[in-house]
Amino acid sequence: MQNSHLELSADVARALNFGSPVVALESTVVTHGLPRPQNLELARDMENQIREKNATPATVALLDGKIRVGLSDAELIRLSESDSALKVSLRDFATALTKKQDGGTTVAGTMFAAHMAGVQVFATGGIGGVHKESAFDISTDMKALAEIPLIVVCAGAKSILDLPATIEYLETMGVPLVGYRADEFPAFYSRESGLKVSVRLDSAQEIAQFAQTHWGLGLRSAVLVANPIPAADAIPAAEMQPIIAQASAEAQERGIHGQAVTPYLLGRVGELTQNRTLQANLALLLNNARLAGEIAGYMTRPRKIRAV
Repeated sequence: MQNSHLELSADVARALNFGSPVVALESTVVTHGLPRPQNLELARDMENQIREKNATPATVALLDGKIRVGLSDAELIRLSESDSALKVSLRDFATALTKKQDGGTTVAGTMFAAHMAGVQVFATGGIGGVHKESAFDISTDMKALAEIPLIVVCAGAKSILDLPATIEYLETMGVPLVGYRADEFPAFYSRESGLKVSVRLDSAQEIAQFAQTHWGLGLRSAVLVANPIPAADAIPAAEMQPIIAQASAEAQERGIHGQAVTPYLLGRVGELTQNRTLQANLALLLNNARLAGEIAGYMTRPRKIRAV
């Protein structure tokens, strides 16, 4: 889809033109999700993991009044150092573009921009979902997953959420939950949740074939790939649950709501675990980038005839 607001880097445009594998990456993890300097280090490391799988990384962000798909290292540095970047989900694109405000894209925002650019695979950490604090507080990620045909590789939904309600919502919206070498839906920091996926697949090639079959039938939802955090980096669910409950209760006491809930909860959980969750977060993000790079290599696409 051609759009005057969209700008692809030369590397991403070239890869798409030749039908080479491309993996989209979000940027709120850089602007809002991780402290400095881990945010920049993680952004670089995720891109390098994708390159090692012979795919092209396409970090998405809003810069200088454009939706950018693919960033230079200087632009990653700029995002990582920004104190004013907007958190951009679906409703926020027009605001950022008209005000020419820099922004980091959420899962939903990244999916929108990646699909517009023609990218088919996206690696993130954990998706948003239904919050425990209010059943009416539902992430826009749910809408995007229901409507945008992309393979989304994650470590499940963020464990601060109401996971049964989140999975129920996705089932209602017809979003396949693919467990990568797993029968159970992971809970971000933890490998276990007690909740089942809709299908288990054990290779990147199977996942690519599954997605192509799903979309070939005319279905338009995303294919959500749940890739459990590596066992060496996982924190058992039994240990995380009381910590999350405490952070959630504190958020409600303070009247924190809307887009502020997730950053607060993740930050507070990090404090309560003495930053163990930060290390787990970094590990699962890199793990997801590796798998996404492998999947992208099996996604067949027609070569485009256009100048790059």
